[in-house]
Amino acid sequence: MTSWAGRSAAEIAAAVREKRVTPREVVAGHLARIERLDGRIGAFRKVRAGAALTEADEVAARADLAGLPLAGVPVAVKDNLAVRGESCRNGSAATPDTPAAEDHVTVARLRAAGAVVVGLTNVPELCVFGTTEGPYGIARNPWDPSRTAGGSSGGSAAAVAAGLVPLALGNDGMGSLRIPAANCGLVTLKPGHAVVPAGIGHGDWFGMAENGPLATTVEDLRLMLGVLADAEFERPKERRRLSIAVALRSPLAGVPVSRPYTNAVRQAAGALARSGHRVRRAEPPYPLSLGVTALRHWTAGTAVDAAGLDPARLARRTRVHAAVGRRFTRAVGTGAARGRLRARLTPFFTEHDVLLTPALARRSPQAGPWHERGWLRNILANSAYSPFTPPWNLTGWPAMSVPVGTLPSGAPCAVQLVGRPGTESLLLGVAEELAELVRWRRTAGG
Repeated sequence: MTSWAGRSAAEIAAAVREKRVTPREVVAGHLARIERLDGRIGAFRKVRAGAALTEADEVAARADLAGLPLAGVPVAVKDNLAVRGESCRNGSAATPDTPAAEDHVTVARLRAAGAVVVGLTNVPELCVFGTTEGPYGIARNPWDPSRTAGGSSGGSAAAVAAGLVPLALGNDGMGSLRIPAANCGLVTLKPGHAVVPAGIGHGDWFGMAENGPLATTVEDLRLMLGVLADAEFERPKERRRLSIAVALRSPLAGVPVSRPYTNAVRQAAGALARSGHRVRRAEPPYPLSLGVTALRHWTAGTAVDAAGLDPARLARRTRVHAAVGRRFTRAVGTGAARGRLRARLTPFFTEHDVLLTPALARRSPQAGPWHERGWLRNILANSAYSPFTPPWNLTGWPAMSVPVGTLPSGAPCAVQLVGRPGTESLLLGVAEELAELVRWRRTAGG
């Protein structure tokens, strides 16, 4: 029997619509791969094996099967979004183990499009950190299991990278889609504000957090994003010559960028220049206060989400993070700091269509029990490897992670693409060009 695990979502959906394979066969193949591989990867908190097979049969019986964009496609959902009939633990022992009565709107849209939810993926507690570990396990990078998959959508990224599912749903409040995608060799897009329904935690981290897809191909990314946004993200009919700014300096003062990531940017820039785009070095005018602004928003978002939870059941790093943030919630809630940052950076994006940066500053930390380590050690580890993502949550502008090149270990490397509001389709087009110009491997594992 043909295995559909490791195939793209577009391939699977087409085969299901044409009745060359049943949704049950597709889902069963992915469940078998999960059973074989996830013990060493730690992508899932909960695998919905029986429920997923039942729901696959329901998809097969739908009268509108031939028109479903995600017909029979197995998907994973980050464990901070409600899935009907399942608890939403948000990576914490302090959250209630109560089944959700309704799907989150993004989950409902995936199901309406024919997707089958096979499981809920691991996250760090309250989705705070750029590494994924806690009481439900450690999510490892399938390309290099000695390293964390990243966070906070680490389980979702690991699931896609290992071919356990072709698509996963995650979200991004300070880089939580782009960090694990960069580690695991995936494409992802943090959409601009209000493109995809949010509804994450208590207030979406003051409007900074956005839901988005993780995929192995830009075609799949475009497909899932269209479902989540209930909108079309069409390929441009004519290719435009774009002005692309290349920036290598870390937005956070004093954070060095390692050679593999600067080399990845140079490789991508060279390929785009040869393709006819106007590419030049230009550093955005990041303020020196950016690190402080990011820390205030990061901790304040956690303070809001931790309110009402039993502190004794939270990890020490989470308790400290929330305690630090409580003093900033009122000031952060005004949005003034974010407004000033947007005003400062907007002129840069009137001169340039796209900003190209490293996705990360260095490879991800070793996988391990980071939730048992001190707050400051976690802060320093996160800031040292992921300084490039927070500015675009603070502004609310779209940003992508795209695989380019490899690390010395053989694990994937990546670049980040950023655009002004409303340029999701343009960024997807640039990513498609890079996919053609700079080939990358799709999935890890045997």
